[in-house]
Amino acid sequence: MHTDLTDLRDLDARAVALSARIVDTITPDDLGRPTPCTGWTVADLMRHLIAQHHGFAAATRGGSDWELPTLDDDLATQYRKASDEVVAAFASVDDPDQPLVIPDFGARPTPAHFAITAHAVDYLVHAWDVAAALGQPFAPENDLVDALLPIVLSLPDDERRTEPGSPFAPSLPQTPGAPAVDQLLRALGRDPYWLPS
Repeated sequence: MHTDLTDLRDLDARAVALSARIVDTITPDDLGRPTPCTGWTVADLMRHLIAQHHGFAAATRGGSDWELPTLDDDLATQYRKASDEVVAAFASVDDPDQPLVIPDFGARPTPAHFAITAHAVDYLVHAWDVAAALGQPFAPENDLVDALLPIVLSLPDDERRTEPGSPFAPSLPQTPGAPAVDQLLRALGRDPYWLPS
């Protein structure tokens, strides 16, 4: 896996910034909307996203903070503060192999370069989750998607994706000639044409 921290931090910061721009548009009436994450509303997804930002940031400092937060009335500011925290935390990492304890990845420490890459992928996909839930178009920068797509396609696609708590569902069949962002979403079990039922 690619281990250049400067490149990885840039990809992650861009994915996080994209998600923040979409979160900026959430209104209180949107919080109960369903999302592509089965069983989760927009509010559930936002609690998860903020908690993951705090958790990854704490892990870079050797700590642990994965508690689901209460959402503030000013959700956009709350999310941007959490986003700034994790981007700054990743910027402080000097060693790509620095061990980080990320519960979603198991009990063994994870190299920082893998954790930052996973965070970037997760937030690009979750940016789409929020956009889809809000009925908004999703147009990430092509080079961001192109950089993350090979990483996504290299991820194991096996029975672990059917286990409770798996971050991604089994992949969906690809459509020949589909845009790269559609390929990325399908590889992670998302239907690019998902609509709330």
